[in-house]
Amino acid sequence: MDTKNVIAAIALSSAVIVLYSLFFIPEKTTVNKNLSEKTKTEQSTDTPILDQKETLVQLSRNDALSQSKRIQFENESVIGSISLKGAAIDDLTFKNYNTSLENNEKVTLLGPRDIENGYFIESGFVTSDKNIEIPNSESIWSVLGNNKLTEQSPVKLSWANRQGITFEKEISIDDKYLFTIKQRVINSTDNEYDFYSYGQIIRNKIPEISNFYILHEGLIATLDDELIEEDYDDIQEKKFSRVSEKGWLGIGDKYWITSLIPPKQKEFKTTFDYKKKFRANFIATEPLELKGQSKIEEKLQIIVAAKRVDIIDGYAKSLNIDKFDLVIDWGFLYFITKPLFFGIDYFFKLLGNYGLAIIAITICIRLAFFPLANFSFRSMAKMKALQPEMVRLKELHKNDKMKLQQEMMALYKKEKVNPMSGCLPILVQIPVFFALYKVLFVTIEMRQMPFFGWIQDLSERDPTSLFNLFGLLPYDVPSFLVIGAWPIAMGVSMWVQQKLNPAPTDAMQAKIFMFFPLFLTVILAPFPSGLVIYWTINNILTMAQQIFIMKRTTVKTIT
Repeated sequence: MDTKNVIAAIALSSAVIVLYSLFFIPEKTTVNKNLSEKTKTEQSTDTPILDQKETLVQLSRNDALSQSKRIQFENESVIGSISLKGAAIDDLTFKNYNTSLENNEKVTLLGPRDIENGYFIESGFVTSDKNIEIPNSESIWSVLGNNKLTEQSPVKLSWANRQGITFEKEISIDDKYLFTIKQRVINSTDNEYDFYSYGQIIRNKIPEISNFYILHEGLIATLDDELIEEDYDDIQEKKFSRVSEKGWLGIGDKYWITSLIPPKQKEFKTTFDYKKKFRANFIATEPLELKGQSKIEEKLQIIVAAKRVDIIDGYAKSLNIDKFDLVIDWGFLYFITKPLFFGIDYFFKLLGNYGLAIIAITICIRLAFFPLANFSFRSMAKMKALQPEMVRLKELHKNDKMKLQQEMMALYKKEKVNPMSGCLPILVQIPVFFALYKVLFVTIEMRQMPFFGWIQDLSERDPTSLFNLFGLLPYDVPSFLVIGAWPIAMGVSMWVQQKLNPAPTDAMQAKIFMFFPLFLTVILAPFPSGLVIYWTINNILTMAQQIFIMKRTTVKTIT
């Protein structure tokens, strides 16, 4: 039967099945570690930068931190330390983010090279002259002056070789997540040398990742306006390398980013590779000429941040970092996803609760689609009024399907009804539904944000379950039976909404549509509760609009 509600339901069910197959939340996992043992066929040409320990000494974090003297740093956002061994930034904790709702343990991102999940940043200069000593990961740097890094007080580190060349680093930090390193090479001889600046992020192992198709976690860059996203297993298989004149590079987690911004207006080569450790690296392609009795200097910027939209956008603008906002994975619906976030964030600032903000944005979306929905509902009301005549035609021409189709089309034309109009609002809502899912899933602003009652984290599923009477019975249920109150409310609202639509005249179709709300309830139960709240409120508003339109629409009865 070619009614609008049939087409709309089929379109929605197909979309949800696709969404489910692609985006259903799996158990957290890590990429297959066996890939890490594969031999790489490509050899790096920038070998001086790889001057680091390739063997991993398994130490506890505290033992590793105590292996060398350190410069402590702290501001309102982060706390950590810089190792004087290698001058690596290898200890950083976010002061404002807990690992879970159940405890007050803070999220620690960076760690020393000698622990299992070591994750650190190095920078400096290299030279093609193999007779010149340069500092490496084992070099011990000295502190000149202040020995604690704060936003008011930078620190200066120094290392000298036996050939009259001194390397210096002046490190400063802002009040949030930006480290600025001014790197110098001072020549006290009459000889001339060429030096190339570099920076690199090294990660010992693949972290625990979401492993979602809709979210990139791994090595990332924008180089000459192009977004580069390489998964960990991709880099284990094949090295990535490119020369560019502008951009940035880094390693991204779901909520955190570690990034390097090379010196401006200079060509550099970016490399992502794996050689027992993951490495995101840049090196200047043109050398700095160090003449006798002189010095050279370059500035490197490092951002180790929580992916807060205002912070990331602020750095992109203030530091003029090309497309730095793409560290947040807005996806291919960027033009919907990011504005949708700003809308939700506006209502959050107004109402003080992201759940209420989602409800407010749902109302705005319904108002935006109001004319389209009105057209659809008027057509559906006419279709419902035509149901008796359609049943009569089906009975009259039950043995002649072609004649039935001809009579049905003639009826639609006579009554000026478009059977396709019912699916339009649903098709329009699917990108919005997906965009809201992205917002809830990727933005740290939604992380651990409560609604009311039992919803303590809008980015996670409704934790209650029908199968233990929403917590009244004293036992837990398997995860696949966690079908909470909000998903059930969504299913009920969909069932009621279904009753307002023209019923299929085919018995089999009617049974399928009766099952459809239950099907969606089960499918959407594991999705973020904020998304289910959106869909439930959207159903309620849709029903209210539909009832209003149907009461105002009159159709001539066909006899």
